[in-house]
Amino acid sequence: MTFLGLDLGTSGVKALLIDDRQKAIAEGHAALTVERPQPMWSEQDPQSWITACEQAVEQVRAQAPAAFAALRGIGVSGQMHGATLLDENDAPLRPAILWNDGRSQAECAELEDRADFRGIGGNIVMAGFTAPKLRWVQKHEPDVFARTRKVLLPKDYVNLWLTGDYTSEMSDAAGTLWLDVARRDWSDTLLAATGLSRDQMPRLVEGSESAGVLRPELQTAWGVGAAIVAGGAGDNAATACGLGAVHPGDGFLSLGTSGVLFSVTDRFATNTESAVHSFCHALPKTWHHMGVILSATDALSWFGQITGQTPAALAGMVKDVTAPSPITFLPYLSGERTPHNAPDATAAFHGLRRDHSLPDMVQAVMEGVGFAFADCCAALDMAGSLPETVSVAGGGSQSEAWLQMIADITGLVVNVPESGSQGAALGAARLAILASGAGSFDEVLTLARIGKSFEPNPALSEPYAERLQSYRALGPRPLR
Repeated sequence: MTFLGLDLGTSGVKALLIDDRQKAIAEGHAALTVERPQPMWSEQDPQSWITACEQAVEQVRAQAPAAFAALRGIGVSGQMHGATLLDENDAPLRPAILWNDGRSQAECAELEDRADFRGIGGNIVMAGFTAPKLRWVQKHEPDVFARTRKVLLPKDYVNLWLTGDYTSEMSDAAGTLWLDVARRDWSDTLLAATGLSRDQMPRLVEGSESAGVLRPELQTAWGVGAAIVAGGAGDNAATACGLGAVHPGDGFLSLGTSGVLFSVTDRFATNTESAVHSFCHALPKTWHHMGVILSATDALSWFGQITGQTPAALAGMVKDVTAPSPITFLPYLSGERTPHNAPDATAAFHGLRRDHSLPDMVQAVMEGVGFAFADCCAALDMAGSLPETVSVAGGGSQSEAWLQMIADITGLVVNVPESGSQGAALGAARLAILASGAGSFDEVLTLARIGKSFEPNPALSEPYAERLQSYRALGPRPLR
């Protein structure tokens, strides 16, 4: 028997087919584009998600037709927070408003005044979340709002295509700001504050539970049986499942376009003062905290565009670090979330002199991201959930110098998985195994095997601690 994981990202869809021993059999990829019709807007056509899923699945079928025919379960992970508005015929009423859309900043303050989103929903109302997007639609596109019969998240729209049913699960639903995160149920109070009702929401299941069965039409088209479709997970919770970060105290660090410090907890708790995200995990009776920085590898990509170098070439200029860069870089190219909640924060180089070199500046950019992660560590520590050891995911993990730098700055032990196949698609496939009853929790959600480990260098701890204080003094606000 085989299991399919679909990862719906912002820039593309990945399909991963594994067997019941979690060995990767085939992979497929399809690109997506983002439309930006106005400043601060970020949208996608929901139908493009389905087209991309179809393309990725067809690639997997072509690579391993016999294995695909033995499909037993499907799991979907996806970009979070996207507002997908459907009419009475399940047709999208407008392009989906994505997680990185910033148009609803004014609506955030309105919602904060209407209900206890921080206490019940566990999070500050930010433009990235779903609730303020719907408030924006209510104000600026009232006809669309009036015709909205269902509000789905991106991966839940894919699950509607797969099963014909409206379902969501806890990790993704927590990012809407409509979920009572402690009770793991929709909050009628928070929905009403946005002009919505429970009837417009999908049914909730746990990520490791069944959300339905593959539609007969797709069974016929794909040449498979009645595969179980799992509840699935939001992208970070799915990555945690792929890495085996599923027990309290486990954590991972994502060094991708944005950066995430993820920590598993066994209870709901908040630290909204430092913009920590408090969400449900994709697994029953499990929650997680996240510190989120908006420019991680994107900071190096931006500097590459400025200098005409590839990010890999820039990273290659920094090898054995023996002292902090003489330059301090603030990586707030797109504002910042944790701990500042400052969408208008800006990036800067401080301390530049005529004799400084390009490698000095590159090291400063990489250190700036490390300092931002140190701020996330402080925020999670105040929430009582800072892990001591983290697995690492994301493209930035290819730079060993950067990983050592992050370990030296944050004090975290950073482990690199032995195999590159871990991640959201694998996490989604693992959830499919659980939902189909083909394996137990402990058998399926194993920790990723460690390929290399980076421990803090004591010789650099004090110099980086001093530089971190200087970095914080230059930031949007002092860290509490």
